[in-house]
Amino acid sequence: MDQQAKTLPMPPSWPARIRAVLAGEVTPPVPRPSATVVLLRDGADGAAGEGPQAYLLRRRTSMAFAGGMYAYPGGGVDPRDAEAEIGWAGPSPREWAERLGVDAATAQAVVCAAVRETFEEAGVLLAGPDAGSTAPPRDWSAERAALEAHELSFADFLRAHGLVLRSDLLAGWARWVTPAFEERRYDTWFFVAVLPPGQSAAVEVGEADRVAWLTPAEAVRGHREGRYGMLPPTVTVLRELLPLRTAAQALSAATGRGLDPILGEAEVAGDRMTVRWSGYEELTIDGHYPQEGPSPDDSQ
Repeated sequence: MDQQAKTLPMPPSWPARIRAVLAGEVTPPVPRPSATVVLLRDGADGAAGEGPQAYLLRRRTSMAFAGGMYAYPGGGVDPRDAEAEIGWAGPSPREWAERLGVDAATAQAVVCAAVRETFEEAGVLLAGPDAGSTAPPRDWSAERAALEAHELSFADFLRAHGLVLRSDLLAGWARWVTPAFEERRYDTWFFVAVLPPGQSAAVEVGEADRVAWLTPAEAVRGHREGRYGMLPPTVTVLRELLPLRTAAQALSAATGRGLDPILGEAEVAGDRMTVRWSGYEELTIDGHYPQEGPSPDDSQ
């Protein structure tokens, strides 16, 4: 077990929220369907190095959710993409539905969200003019800005440029649901993808003040030493990637993984408070948190 994880303090908002939710004083928000992509590339040493490098963004401290934390490109599902006619290559929405545990329309929207966010935040486009290629590099800044502002759906973007979504370039890795006591909740499917040949990831991102390509070993070590703040799902995926030597191996390993939801749950016994993720004991956080002041209500 990673003992360092057990000594990490709880986020300041958690103790009061946990007590309020367990007491029935706060109604947990419904998790928002979301997708995030662990974009990987092989380093200069290839299989001889510490493993593939993952693209990580440090979210600006002003962000309402996970400010100051390192994360992967990701965001919420756009309902407009669920029923849209889309050029599609690779596993069909119905096949993805079986893999993700949802209906075909939701699966289509989730996969679109994964590809859209990788494009919007990292500038990497997992789509191309046909089923066997990806779009050549060009200045997509206006289109990325329109997507970020929700002025354009991803389905409309693909149609406008005659592009085919390459769902075969994605592989499902995990599904994490934000704990019930969080103010903002997400039901997030994690995917892995390999940086396509000829494309490069953005070095400046609007929602981030830093981007970094880190091997899982570098990132996990930095998290343990307190240099890279990460939410439990982010660092857990990196730990799971540690044994893999190449980006292609990560895609292959994803096919055998289950995608059952992973959800953190809290227990309170007097001043003692514990948050556990079943099957991920290294993430356990516990300690003494005396109750102070009134509990938050569900009006916030």
